[in-house]
Amino acid sequence: MEINGKDELKLPLLQPLDGVVVTASQPSTIIDKKIKTVMFKIGNIACASCATSIESVLLELNGVESVMVSVLQGQAAVKYIPELITANAIKEAIKDAGFPVEELPEQEIAVCRLRIKGMACTSCSESVEHALSLVDGVKKAVVGLALEEAKVHFDPSITDFNHIVEAVEDAGFGADVINSGNDVNKVHLKLEGISSEEDINIIQSYLESVEGVNDVEMDLAENKVTVSYDPDLTGPRSLICCIEKAGQGSNFYHATLYSPPRQRETERQQEIWMYRNQFIWSCLFSIPVFIFAMVLPMLHPYGNWLDFKVQNMLTVGMLLRWILCTPVQFIIGRRFYVGSYHALRRRSANMEVLVALGTNAAYFYSVYIVIKALTTDMFEGNDFFETSAMLISFILLGKYLEVVAKGKTSDALAKLTDLAPDTAHLIALDDEDNVISDIEISTQLIQRNDILKIVPGEKVPVDGIVVNGQSHVNESMITGEARPIAKKPGDKVIGGTVNENGCILVKATHVGSETALSQIVQLVEAAQLARAPVQKLADQISRFFVPTVVIVAFITWVTWFTLGELGSYPKHWMPKGMDGFELALQFAISVLVVACPCALGLATPTAVMVATGKGASLGVLIKGGNALEKAHKVKTIVFDKTGTLTVGKPVVVSAVLFSSFSMEEFCDMTTAAEANSEHPIAKAVVEYAKRLRQKFGPQTEQMTDIKEFEVHPGAGVSGKVGDKLVLVGNKRLMQDSSVPVSPEVENHISETENLARTCVLVAINGKVAGAFAVTDPVKPEAGRVISFLHSMDISTVMMTGDNWATATAIAKEVGIKEVYAETDPLGKAERIKNLQMKGMTVAMVGDGINDSPALVAADVGMAIGAGTDVAIEAADIVLIKSNLEDVITALDLSRKTMSRIRLNYVWALGYNVLAMPVAAGILFPLDGIRIPPWLAGACMAASSVSVVCSSLLLQSYKKPLHVEDDRDVSHNSNSK
Repeated sequence: MEINGKDELKLPLLQPLDGVVVTASQPSTIIDKKIKTVMFKIGNIACASCATSIESVLLELNGVESVMVSVLQGQAAVKYIPELITANAIKEAIKDAGFPVEELPEQEIAVCRLRIKGMACTSCSESVEHALSLVDGVKKAVVGLALEEAKVHFDPSITDFNHIVEAVEDAGFGADVINSGNDVNKVHLKLEGISSEEDINIIQSYLESVEGVNDVEMDLAENKVTVSYDPDLTGPRSLICCIEKAGQGSNFYHATLYSPPRQRETERQQEIWMYRNQFIWSCLFSIPVFIFAMVLPMLHPYGNWLDFKVQNMLTVGMLLRWILCTPVQFIIGRRFYVGSYHALRRRSANMEVLVALGTNAAYFYSVYIVIKALTTDMFEGNDFFETSAMLISFILLGKYLEVVAKGKTSDALAKLTDLAPDTAHLIALDDEDNVISDIEISTQLIQRNDILKIVPGEKVPVDGIVVNGQSHVNESMITGEARPIAKKPGDKVIGGTVNENGCILVKATHVGSETALSQIVQLVEAAQLARAPVQKLADQISRFFVPTVVIVAFITWVTWFTLGELGSYPKHWMPKGMDGFELALQFAISVLVVACPCALGLATPTAVMVATGKGASLGVLIKGGNALEKAHKVKTIVFDKTGTLTVGKPVVVSAVLFSSFSMEEFCDMTTAAEANSEHPIAKAVVEYAKRLRQKFGPQTEQMTDIKEFEVHPGAGVSGKVGDKLVLVGNKRLMQDSSVPVSPEVENHISETENLARTCVLVAINGKVAGAFAVTDPVKPEAGRVISFLHSMDISTVMMTGDNWATATAIAKEVGIKEVYAETDPLGKAERIKNLQMKGMTVAMVGDGINDSPALVAADVGMAIGAGTDVAIEAADIVLIKSNLEDVITALDLSRKTMSRIRLNYVWALGYNVLAMPVAAGILFPLDGIRIPPWLAGACMAASSVSVVCSSLLLQSYKKPLHVEDDRDVSHNSNSK
């Protein structure tokens, strides 16, 4: 038997009490390779010999490092080198040995984000998503058209980044890995003193030996290294010190921070410049073509030279238009050919297919005219070179304007990422908390538990706790709270906020990707990738849109050509210099080009991007289009009481004894029983009991330990303190525990609850010993918010675990008529389901802790007052502040966004419905009204730009209710 490493001790299958475990390992290689572990469930293992058989079979495989088989659990843990063998190959080897095997579902799932290039419409994003889903090992893939990103969940034991990128590229799109979701804490370092590959290997081996380092990526050409690490175990400064210690003798290594350029901004700018340059080059050729075709022939005698014949009927103008149009068609317009090729290879069609068909039809028909004119002396015909050239120019202009506009949809997110400062003051303290050093460092070098000095006017670099000093901090950029918040030792501060009037020392608690700012950005980015259900309409239309357009264009050409050949319309309808074939061809090209699937594809994601970004800047984090769409349908809102409608900081106002127990023993028992509870009321009771106990002398230590502690959800707690059974909770807990409640206690409970206070009973050894009266004041804005919700035709309900009298009093104060009291967390979820069964769309507003079941059960869960804990999984919408008006903001923003999405769809669909018949010539018989192909291209470009600009109007969204203004007025009046 051989111990293969301390990590293996964490595996449960290595600890069977009555099983047989066989372990073996191959000789370790000199080269350090990345090793992964995969778990299998194996059937028909009867004895140790079966385990030995499996072990011997697997160790013969090249790339398997070690095998551990548990006979008792029927499981195997295999360590292997993914570069040499895959998990599937190992699984097949076990099958071939005659054992049924299944890969355990608890495998490591990696997440990566990709930048996707070349997507033009919904059809493109669907194609990328489909290509990714076909990759073996990919569990889930989500592609965002407006964000131009993909988020891929995959099994790293089956596939890797390279295979995922290859799948996207094979589908005809570009792809770059932005980051891995599992390695979000990274530092980029520039190395100095490197003279050979051996130096690189030394530094890499030193870094990989550091505890907490997950991955090391070396760039030999640039002498750069990227290190992924666990901030709980190490940090950037420790890694720099490690590199410097790696130098021996004459070798001296030095590392400095390197900030790679922001990939998204860089690529966005490159894309803007690419379309801009292509448009300019296209205009340099297209404008002369347009002048030679449409302007000069009408200006006699200035355009007469264009009619000079070069050969037979081939004129100078025709030849010049051909020469100038060809670079536009095949060089500048190459992207349309490439996009069409990949789309058709995928058996799909997109905007580029329509453009390629339209421009090719115009160009090659014109080439046919040129050849006929060159070879015959009697042929007369008009070319359409200006149609092809101008069409491509207008489409490129539209794409340029669209890319510029789309860049503005993520402005709010960009502002959030820019909030963190570049530098911070790192200080060192001696044992007496005196400052012994103060140095300015990059914020990227901050590690957990660092002490940072924040002077007035500076930004807080990371999340932390104030350890010294007092000040006011402006948190409006994170939470939307307009007034500065007072901070004292023990208070939390959020990275990116501004210190206003005092110097404070802050201990870093969350750094890198763990800060509230980083989590907000990650949450908003994930929301922008999530596809709203309303997007399905565009997806369904896009599947048959392009083929339908092609069919309609062909029918248009056949119809007009047939009518012309049959003489069904007067000859004077024919534009000068055209025949029936050419007129029919122009109508068909216009139909091909005027149809715009891009506008449909952009209608939803651009609106969601702007809305989620705007919401984040207001302190409302909406988790994607699905939450947005459900929120606008809400007709009933269920509020929790404590911490939601009330301030959430209960205060004990009195304590009463009902038995022969002394006040000292009563306080000691209560403190011991409630000490382990996290409920706000429990904390208030403990604080009051300790203060009360101090009046009666020093507290005894032997009574503070509690055993058999148990939490009774919605009722209270219980446990043994010494030899006494102590219950602390409400009347229901007493009844459930068979503790008699005397009339005296009943009267006290009734009197307390009628004052909108909560009565907390304490029972010792089956007898009520006393009670605490707890009050939790209602938030000042609660009444106005409830009234405003009623004006929005939204009904309100309050659910609480508190008693009926207190709940009714609070509900009456704020204006809620429907109340459910004495309800535990699971009971709240059941009540919500009952409301849903009545056909209501229900939102639940809670504090995100004990309300998780109800938040999940509701159609829309809102976690209010989340503060820095923004990653609340149970909620669909996270409200960073504790202000109730943000509930209205979330609902109103969702309604405005869905209205904007509908408007976008009306515009996009209405445009296509109206433009296609006009392009097909339905108005031509009335007064000769038609859309030439070049004008159709301009219309198509304008439709996409108009949809994006429509979504951008959401950036001007204003909160419908500003109760903080009222608070400021009352605060100022009180101060006077």
